[in-house]
Amino acid sequence: MTLGSSGMYIVVVAMPAIEAEFGFGRASAALPFTLIMLGWGVGGIWMGRLSDRYSITVPITIGSISIGIGFIAAAHADSLLMFAFAHGLFIGFLGCSTMFAPLLADITYWFSKRRGIAVAICASGNYIAGAVWPPIANYYIHDIGWRDTYIAVGIFCLVVMFPLTLILRRKRAGSTNAASSNNTYTNPKTLGLTPKAMMALLFVAGMGCCVAMAMPQVHIVSMCHDFGFGPARGAEMLSLMLGFGIVSRLGFGLITDKIGGLRTLLIASTLQCLALFLFLPATGLSTLYAVSIMFGLFQGGVVPCYAIIVREYFPANEAGAKLGIIILATLIGMALGGYLSGVIFDFTGSYDAAFIHGIAWNLVNIAIAAFLLHRKNSGPERTSNAEQNFHTA
Repeated sequence: MTLGSSGMYIVVVAMPAIEAEFGFGRASAALPFTLIMLGWGVGGIWMGRLSDRYSITVPITIGSISIGIGFIAAAHADSLLMFAFAHGLFIGFLGCSTMFAPLLADITYWFSKRRGIAVAICASGNYIAGAVWPPIANYYIHDIGWRDTYIAVGIFCLVVMFPLTLILRRKRAGSTNAASSNNTYTNPKTLGLTPKAMMALLFVAGMGCCVAMAMPQVHIVSMCHDFGFGPARGAEMLSLMLGFGIVSRLGFGLITDKIGGLRTLLIASTLQCLALFLFLPATGLSTLYAVSIMFGLFQGGVVPCYAIIVREYFPANEAGAKLGIIILATLIGMALGGYLSGVIFDFTGSYDAAFIHGIAWNLVNIAIAAFLLHRKNSGPERTSNAEQNFHTA
């Protein structure tokens, strides 16, 4: 996951160079990132189904090869359209889509009692990528140019990721029957909702939290450039943001094991919203560093909660496809958040309105999490348990 998530972070660091070379505005320069997110999301449903039907090695093999090809193809693009196409198809649709939902769904088969922290450790690979790739990319983009940097990363991914895929050919722990016997979950109707209604709410919630999440992640480098601090400082902030996101994911993973996915989602989303508010008055270098760290500590635990919620409310043999749909929602959110923030900046000349836009979407996520948690705490399941305890007494 650390290697497979490289594309979404390297293109963010390369945005100022791409904007200068192709001569487009901020919104157009953010288009490759947007297409990665959309391709990742749409491809994730297909890859999740492949993983459910066959094994994790099928989508991972496709992704390992496609990501390397995508970087090399993007390096030879002679227009922004071709550059964005290489990101959307190879790095996003066929590449990154294999490196999140299928891996998270697969790891849930291995654990029962400690499933939350297991998912968190696996998901942390995405943030490790965010911690290590931006400074590396920034150094080489300034040293050898973004095109040679892309070629080097593409070759590196091909050489390293494909052998790792062979390791995953080993059969996962336990037989298929054993895995199926561990398929314990709470039917969505215990919340008074149909499975489709539950999925629809989780889809909107996933989109809302990630429209908000994308604002700092996609634009922190450009924002530092506008403030006169330089893109290198922005790359450092992005690295810190995602590095502390690893701490967040592990911490919230432990919390999830204690209190469940819905409660953890509500806590993490509320704290993320607080951090977004703190970006509004932050204009100094030290303040931006501090708020970036805080944002990383708060927002890292949001997305892995959905993997736990899926296993709590849906059958295990649907985990890959169901989680793929929700990850599609989060990536639509990331795509919209990154692109619309650029549009808002081009229109207003400031990121303040873009942050307010992200905060509004974050509040939608909080409202849905609170609604589902309220139904869990006061719905038919709670009443049924109370009646059962009464009759037992």
